Amino acid sequence: MATQKHINPFLKQALELGPTLVFFVLYLRIKDDVFVWGGTEYSGFIVAAVVFVPILLIAMGLLWALTGQLSRMQVFTAFMVIFFGGLTAWFNDERFFKMKTTIVYGFLAAILAIGLARGRSWLEFVMADVMPMRHEGWMILTRRLTLAFVILACANEFVWRTMSTDAWVKIETFAFPVALMGFLFWQFAALQSYVIEEDGTGRDSADG
Repeated sequence: MATQKHINPFLKQALELGPTLVFFVLYLRIKDDVFVWGGTEYSGFIVAAVVFVPILLIAMGLLWALTGQLSRMQVFTAFMVIFFGGLTAWFNDERFFKMKTTIVYGFLAAILAIGLARGRSWLEFVMADVMPMRHEGWMILTRRLTLAFVILACANEFVWRTMSTDAWVKIETFAFPVALMGFLFWQFAALQSYVIEEDGTGRDSADG
């Protein structure tokens, strides 16, 4: 197993979030343009989506070279971007790239739900070392996050099917990530009583 290397957190964030921001900026610059290749016309959105693929792969390659590892989620996301970016270009249909977000959120909800059905929290399995918390807390968080992913998947379907491409790009780039981040901060604050202190007790036990 590769040993994780520590890098500047700002550089790490830039490599993780940079490709999406580049896609957003590129889309804004070429959204009204039409590109012809091989006798076929491609919209600015499709060109931006296709260009996003190598940019993401380069960023992930740098992240792997600098940290020595990639998370399963990062690998899965890269696969989805490559797959749906390819379908978008092949069929010249932007709907494939828009559906990617629904499938990613739906997949995450399904994985967490499978764990819950088995009485387990996959979040606890991957995050317990970062944030020690009692099993009950992890189960609560997992149930709530599963529902959140389902809501985000449904929201993405609603947005791309009923709103403009401009609206979808902005909501996909900013609204969904901010909503998810805000939800997680809210949940971590609400579940503080389940956090395990250094003495091995929960905060509620320590206060009592």
